[in-house]
Amino acid sequence: MMRTIETELVNLEKMYWTAIQEKDAVVALQLSHDRCVVTGAQGATPIDAGTFREIMDTAPWMLDDFELSDVQVSLVSEDVAIVAYRVKESLIVEGRPLSVEAADSSTWIRSNGRWLCAHHAMA
Repeated sequence: MMRTIETELVNLEKMYWTAIQEKDAVVALQLSHDRCVVTGAQGATPIDAGTFREIMDTAPWMLDDFELSDVQVSLVSEDVAIVAYRVKESLIVEGRPLSVEAADSSTWIRSNGRWLCAHHAMA
């Protein structure tokens, strides 16, 4: 059974994915640290509020569904945690369905009593 903090972090990760699915930049930004960095095949990108909104508004893809599995939570300290997992994504990219399986991770930092995503890595 997961501890309370671990459950909270997993729920926040799912909220983040749901915000992406719903293209809800407001919720995604509320969950993001103001110096969030995203890494993936295109490299490392710092994501500020304007960039995030632009990505959400102009992305040529839509996240139709997602499923997280094999979720691991590592509390590095009281205020830093890593959430790593496998993800199955169902996307619509330029009008065509695409299924993707990947291993992702997020680093969450507790700031002023709130957990915020400071780094997300896609593999």
